[in-house]
Amino acid sequence: MQVVALLLLGAIAVKQVRAWLLPHDAILVLGGATSREQFAAELAQRYPDLPVWISSGSNPEYVEWVFSEAGIDSDRLHLDYRAVDTVTNFTTLVDDFRQKGIQKPYVITSDYHMRRARIIGAIVFGSRGIEFQPVAIPSEQTSESWSKAARDAARAILWVTTGNTGAELADYLTDQTH
Repeated sequence: MQVVALLLLGAIAVKQVRAWLLPHDAILVLGGATSREQFAAELAQRYPDLPVWISSGSNPEYVEWVFSEAGIDSDRLHLDYRAVDTVTNFTTLVDDFRQKGIQKPYVITSDYHMRRARIIGAIVFGSRGIEFQPVAIPSEQTSESWSKAARDAARAILWVTTGNTGAELADYLTDQTH
């Protein structure tokens, strides 16, 4: 039993060290607040070799303007509007990231949204071996509820096992609670 526990701890330690040593190779912005895109433009200035992915953010003209004002070439921007919620922010891009060899993106979202984003990201990105570095943007809002995080964790697990995000079910459940 002790050998199994040591092997398990060793595997976890190796994974943590590997994640720590991997260089960041992209910036992912979860849409929902212009402050996220503005921060991402500043981060992109500090890391001029990283591509920037915006998942269902502000309208394209605004996003392109923010990054242009920051001196970021438009060829670094990847605007993706397939996502309809936080779960699909991850599920619509994870295979694109894997195909492009992205292994450790920064994931930018608001502080109140970070708990849910971290849980979903760990499940969805983790299912494809992608590590990520969360970056929380300060806000005045209180953190989202644990029930919302649990619901979307279940949806992320559903996606990993079936390929379906359950977005329609989430909409139904949200409508029933209002």
